[in-house]
Amino acid sequence: MNPRNYSEAGVDIGGGDRFAAFISRMPSKSISPTIGGFAGGIPFPVEQYRNPVVLGTTDGVGTKLLVARRLGDYSTIGIDLVAMCVNDLAVCGADPLFFLDYIACGKLDQSKLEQVITGVVRGCEIAGCTLAGGETAEMPDVYRADDIDLAGFATGVAEADRQLPHRQSIKAGHVILGLPSTGVHSNGFSLARKALSEADDPVWRELLTPTRIYVRELAEIRHCIEAAAHITGGGLPGNLSRVLPDGLKAHLTWDWSIPEIFGAIEHSGNIPQKEMRAVFNMGIGIAVVVAEEDAGKIAGLVGEPTIHLGEVVNG
Repeated sequence: MNPRNYSEAGVDIGGGDRFAAFISRMPSKSISPTIGGFAGGIPFPVEQYRNPVVLGTTDGVGTKLLVARRLGDYSTIGIDLVAMCVNDLAVCGADPLFFLDYIACGKLDQSKLEQVITGVVRGCEIAGCTLAGGETAEMPDVYRADDIDLAGFATGVAEADRQLPHRQSIKAGHVILGLPSTGVHSNGFSLARKALSEADDPVWRELLTPTRIYVRELAEIRHCIEAAAHITGGGLPGNLSRVLPDGLKAHLTWDWSIPEIFGAIEHSGNIPQKEMRAVFNMGIGIAVVVAEEDAGKIAGLVGEPTIHLGEVVNG
């Protein structure tokens, strides 16, 4: 029998309205009053910048969503979504302004969606940006009933002459320091899940640890660093190469203490060390390039010990 209305076709308009109402009632200063409108925005802080440049990023959380589904816990996945976008802005020298989310699913599940958006709001609070709007799409002929997919979009602003990286200033001998990750973050899960397929739930719950947000730390040090890299897919080598000028490369020591979860992935999946380093962050969420004379300042500015990763060399 052919459906005679949207509900019979598998789309719950009322459920979408209830979800939007839930967001608008959340007690957070990070939620814009424009939520629910056709577009969202915030006042532009023109007085804070001399020559502002607007930057934008977009990202998702990949198959980490399948870890959330296995554990029935979507409470932190929204933090990951925000983190993946705002960290990309921060390593470019930008302050995040606002965030938009896109949630696609096969069937509206209010409990699941409320967990996701609660995490998104928490991520915006940590990053100091505003949730300006979003979209929730129920698509029963594209996704299965229990499927969910996420995309995030962030906008930030930087001073034109203070954007990172400063490629023209980077030289051989500059120091590479790292800020620790909170684990695997949100990359490499197509490999990690298969490597740990026989692991018990406590190990999988460690995989669900949300991606750390580094906006505050990078804002404190961007005046004294030459470059910063968000260590996502491609690992340290791949992401550092994106900020170094031609003719220079990163020489990494690989002698820091690597969190146990990476050892579990490596040994359970019998994954070569070279592949691990090319896929995962190996305990480093952000890497910064800094002149040797400034390297000692970084720990005090971020309020935690930094990790010496290596140096910039010719090559």
